[in-house]
Amino acid sequence: MKHYLVTGGAGFIGANFVKYLLKNYQDIQLIVLDDLTYAGNLGTIKEELKNPGVAFVKGDIGDPQVVETIFEKHNIDFVLNFAAESHVDRSIENPQLFLQTNILGTQNLLEIAKKHWTKGKDENGYPVYREGVKYLQVSTDEVYGSLGDTGYFTEKTPLDPRSPYSASKTGADLIVTAYSETYKLPVNITRCSNNYGPYHFPEKLIPLIIKNILEGKKLPVYGDGSNVRDWLYVEDHCKAIALVLHKGRPGEIYNIGGHNEKKNIEIVKLTLSTIRRLMEENPVYRKALKISGDSLDWISEDLITYVKDRLGHDQRYAIDPAKITTELGWYPETKFEDGIVKTIRWYLENQDWVAEVTSGDYQHYYQQMYGNR
Repeated sequence: MKHYLVTGGAGFIGANFVKYLLKNYQDIQLIVLDDLTYAGNLGTIKEELKNPGVAFVKGDIGDPQVVETIFEKHNIDFVLNFAAESHVDRSIENPQLFLQTNILGTQNLLEIAKKHWTKGKDENGYPVYREGVKYLQVSTDEVYGSLGDTGYFTEKTPLDPRSPYSASKTGADLIVTAYSETYKLPVNITRCSNNYGPYHFPEKLIPLIIKNILEGKKLPVYGDGSNVRDWLYVEDHCKAIALVLHKGRPGEIYNIGGHNEKKNIEIVKLTLSTIRRLMEENPVYRKALKISGDSLDWISEDLITYVKDRLGHDQRYAIDPAKITTELGWYPETKFEDGIVKTIRWYLENQDWVAEVTSGDYQHYYQQMYGNR
């Protein structure tokens, strides 16, 4: 039986990965570590926690005692580090928090994994590790900086972070690489493009737009909305991470992209039109959401409002996933036009989850950013 430590497993990508593992792998034990900050919610994995093969620990990845205790109690084979402060706007507001969690927290995980996996030293003094162990760092394409109108990020693209968030993730990646080079720790790093799908906290673009449309609120778009992102359906991402974990060459970095480049304003307009169409085709959604009357004219582009651009806003991200495709046979299976419909349907049908996760800090933060627009 393999034991997986999944940090940040109550957050968006981490929770989806927990669900993916349990669906696709047998005879495994999962230990989910999450500090349950504003973006982590146990309701996201409540069904999974009923599984006797899943244990939950509340704690910070930067707390040595918490992580040490997990390794002492469980025979951890794999560490998958999803835990991170991840919102660029929040990093501009509080850079220190991002450095503490994303860099020092990562180093703490690496150090304790190295300690517990080491079974001796070779003739050159390098640690010798227990067979079949690996640490996987889940990173982001934002470590590469910004692209112009053409070109793609590859694993050889120089690191050029532009925000406190991306700088903290870059620092974490370099610490992981250092543990690989200095101590020969078996590691992988994955760098993904923008994820979307179920269980995404409504501060990121797509879930925020969906939430605001349903509430009749304005839809904030930075600058002129021309910034381009490459969108990756979260389940496709989870499949890629599992492949890298089990079959990726130790020490290697793998870029994971969706081949779905869209301008932010395109995303907003497509989300608007899709929500309206789904509601017109399915009156059950209007009834469930307690939307009275037959007219849906209020779901229109009149809701769009352009707000002051983010400081240091990267213009374009786009990933070339040729390496993971060639080596591991992975490719993005979900076309954006299909994935956005699945995502919107999920949010329409899971408004209780949205209400639960947005009942606290989120409302205060939204008011800080956008006022009463």
